[in-house]
Amino acid sequence: MGQVGFSVILLDEKPVSRQPGRPFDGRVSALGRASCRLLEALELWPAIAPDAQPIRDILVSDGRLGRRPSPLHLHFDHLDGAAGEAGEPLGHIIANQQLRTALHKAISLLPRVSIRSPARVSAMERDAFGVTLTLEDGETLRAPLCIAADGSGSPLREMAGIRSITWEYAQTGIVVTAHHERPHDGVAHEYFLPGGPFAILPMTGNRSSLVWTEPHARAKALFALDQDSFDAELRARFGAQWGRIESDADRFLYPLSFRHARDYIADRLALAGDAAHTIHPIAGQGFNLGLRDVAVLAEVLHDARRLGLDIGARTVLERYQSWRRFDNVSLSLMMDMLNRLFRMDTPLARLARDIGMGAFGRIGPLRRLASRHAAGDMGDLPKLLRGEAL
Repeated sequence: MGQVGFSVILLDEKPVSRQPGRPFDGRVSALGRASCRLLEALELWPAIAPDAQPIRDILVSDGRLGRRPSPLHLHFDHLDGAAGEAGEPLGHIIANQQLRTALHKAISLLPRVSIRSPARVSAMERDAFGVTLTLEDGETLRAPLCIAADGSGSPLREMAGIRSITWEYAQTGIVVTAHHERPHDGVAHEYFLPGGPFAILPMTGNRSSLVWTEPHARAKALFALDQDSFDAELRARFGAQWGRIESDADRFLYPLSFRHARDYIADRLALAGDAAHTIHPIAGQGFNLGLRDVAVLAEVLHDARRLGLDIGARTVLERYQSWRRFDNVSLSLMMDMLNRLFRMDTPLARLARDIGMGAFGRIGPLRRLASRHAAGDMGDLPKLLRGEAL
């Protein structure tokens, strides 16, 4: 928001001085093509690109442990041109740590952005003219609008009394970086096993980030294995095409859940990112949805200010909510449905999935439509997602 002329006070619970140097937490983000265009429009991409691995192809297959993946699979090829010009990457993979470092450096250079950190909100009061936040140290801040982008457990959402639809998946994600002998050639793999998806996301160099989903007890048992035993389990799922596989000693566990706020807005408040919606990571779309929220909210507020409107007015915020709700709800439920569908481990279910993927992969228009959806190139795109400045 600071890049489009708004005065912004950014509150962060953690000291900003420590943010860029925070230890690597294993997580990476799969940036769709539209998300990359947003970062280009905000002039952030040059700082991110050197550490970003292009995704040239995506392979989606179904299988069972100890057996080869089904030959009937989905193949999204960057040469199709579905997510942009033919030959353009389908997206990029970047470690969250590197992305965070680039973003914090950019924010520190914006004169209209003031940062308070560490800062925690203890109370929020909203009236017809603005919102007042009281921090734990007693400082009070006043603004016409509060944007809550404070994560899935959003304290600001709770203070506003916005209810959520939630459920816990009986699954935990194991996240680890693997080093392999042979190059990945920019190919991302989504291998569906009965316990959950096993995603192989290419990183720079001969490295891949693994998001390995299993039922809670099984995930904890795998997590506790010694290095040799853990790597042996990896190789059983990885396949032989990468050569020798060795994982980093650092592993991370993330329990998986679904959350969707019943409303994205309240008086003088707008939710964005995980504060509004948390989805299953089955296709790596969570961060992209958050960036779409940001792009739409920036355009809505920019248009309101240009017209002389109150940026915190309910009518202004309702435009943001109506623009984002269908995309967020439909993609969230689609990811939930896919996870449930691929966990059905019966011969009939596996046969139906294989036939469906095989047929879908051979229908060019449908395959390209799905690729465009994954790239964030569907629907009424705001200017930043089209690569245009506000």
